[in-house]
Amino acid sequence: MAAAGTLKPGAATLAVAEQLQAAGLAVVGTCAGLTGRGPRLLHNAALLEDFTPDEAEALGSAMLLLRARSGQQLIAEGEVGGWMLLLLEGTVDVTKRSPTGEPSRLAVIRQGAAIGEMSMLDGEPRYATCTAQGDVEAGVLTREAIAALIRDHPGAGAKLLVKLTQLLAQRLRNTSNQLVKRVNAEAEAEADSTEEPSEG
Repeated sequence: MAAAGTLKPGAATLAVAEQLQAAGLAVVGTCAGLTGRGPRLLHNAALLEDFTPDEAEALGSAMLLLRARSGQQLIAEGEVGGWMLLLLEGTVDVTKRSPTGEPSRLAVIRQGAAIGEMSMLDGEPRYATCTAQGDVEAGVLTREAIAALIRDHPGAGAKLLVKLTQLLAQRLRNTSNQLVKRVNAEAEAEADSTEEPSEG
């Protein structure tokens, strides 16, 4: 297998970097040296689960390194973006606006989590807002960078696509389970409200 080489960011990736910087976020090179972040990251990141060190390095060289301060938005609900994030350090609050405009917390995510992959793949608006809780570092992976990874490091590119597919399947399964629970709870509540009192 070829040694992991540095992938030069293409025009679309550089445009994403400019967009992130315009939003006040710091883009400070790439995530080259990803394995040097220690075994905890490689263990916690489902996206990297089956990667060899060389493959993880190839992926790291394809990602921009993003830094955010506490309270900064990494992803804004409703925006469209051809990129996703791999959380390298820190904690991120995931919220969604209610119909009245009030934010509702969906999750708190930590090191190793991938966010924004659905919008990256299908080009649809972001489902939720992701806000840094304290200082955060994340890898930014664009569609263009994935294509370059597949071209230059096909083994790593194939593993990444499999991992993204598994991640999306797991999220769909979780959503389906939540929907079934909600439908069942509503059906039980409706049945309880229509029961006639027993005579005694």
